[in-house]
Amino acid sequence: MIVVVDERSLVTSGYSAWFAREGITTTGFAPDDFGDWVATVQENDIMAVEAFLLGECADRNKFPHKIRERCAAPVIAVNETQSLEHTLELFQAGVDDVVRKPMHVREILARINAIRRRYGNGDAGTQIGPIRVFSDGRDPQVNGIDFSLPRRERRILEYLIANRGRRLNKAQIFSAIYGIFDSDVEESVVESHISKLRKKLREQLGYDPIDSKRFLGYSINLD
Repeated sequence: MIVVVDERSLVTSGYSAWFAREGITTTGFAPDDFGDWVATVQENDIMAVEAFLLGECADRNKFPHKIRERCAAPVIAVNETQSLEHTLELFQAGVDDVVRKPMHVREILARINAIRRRYGNGDAGTQIGPIRVFSDGRDPQVNGIDFSLPRRERRILEYLIANRGRRLNKAQIFSAIYGIFDSDVEESVVESHISKLRKKLREQLGYDPIDSKRFLGYSINLD
């Protein structure tokens, strides 16, 4: 999930639609609401955020520090005008990258993945055991062969692999796949997606790589 902050609701809804076409969930905030949210949100929810996109808003330079106090997800600022001074101020404030509109969401995703690679938090092509997953909308591969999955199942597999070594509960997976504030979908749908994913992986690998423990959540073991 990507969090978008902008003072214009039209902009946040626009990003939501653009990212949705790439299979990525977003949650939009007005600046005042975001400041309160990032300071008080539960750890499970903020750990589900894959990146923050900061659009035009007052006090934008204060947000990177607030984000860093809670998580290490990439922070990208989006400028609508070209200004070297403004760009340097944003980098000094702690953003990981500054981009100028217009920009295709695939380039934003590529920049997010590049930042994660630099910090060792991910890769556009991450190979774990027989499975390679991508963060740019492509299907995963099993033993070098494309392994077609529905969008939600693909995103769950990517999220489990990105957080390998950690056990993720249903709420964390739901937030990552559907967004923190999606009240139209029940969390129980995660169990259905994971059940289907496990069956397909078992058929392809000959074993079930997803371990589940009641009350603790899910983890993936491919080593």
